[in-house]
Amino acid sequence: MYIIKNYNYVFKSVQSLSQNTSLIVVTKNQDLDSINLIVKANHINFGENRVQEALLKWKNLTLVNPQLRLHLIGKLQSNKAEDAFEIFHYIHTLDNEKLANIFAKLESVSSKKIKYFIQVNIADEPQKNGISIDKVNQFVKYCTKDLKLNIVGLMCIPPLKGDPSQFFKNLAELAKINNLSELSMGMSNDYECAIKNGSTFVRIGSKIFTDD
Repeated sequence: MYIIKNYNYVFKSVQSLSQNTSLIVVTKNQDLDSINLIVKANHINFGENRVQEALLKWKNLTLVNPQLRLHLIGKLQSNKAEDAFEIFHYIHTLDNEKLANIFAKLESVSSKKIKYFIQVNIADEPQKNGISIDKVNQFVKYCTKDLKLNIVGLMCIPPLKGDPSQFFKNLAELAKINNLSELSMGMSNDYECAIKNGSTFVRIGSKIFTDD
């Protein structure tokens, strides 16, 4: 089936570029039959954009396959934070104090701890989510020192047009300044460039699930 063929191609491509980069298979809008093909291939990291969709598709799958790791890669509204905390292992889109405070409160009464990426609006685009570059250092300090959240890295989505290299380099430098080891950057159209600039997690969906 083309999904497995595409998956194998992408997985090998990522590994050939870097042994230190993990592939997040983005399953937004995909049905369980398609998802199960990749679960059965022993893949672990999967990404979803919407909390409710993730709960419907993954709650039973994660019970049967406890090794799976779910990554929230879409914008998170504060009223969905508690549901996100229930199902996800990684949050890639933490970008404001209100959300950070909610997660800190949830963790204070739970044994579960999530790994967080702070989303950065790396090109200062008004239509995109993410914290501004000039506030990253302060926000990292607030989350790690004051709230004791496990901030593992930074995430960005560069402009659709043009060369994303400089934006990836800028995010890598911000992560280095803040002693963060993980970088969530790169999707189907730019993952090779992202890996060459230090990405440790790439988020790929269309390249796997589209029959070209």
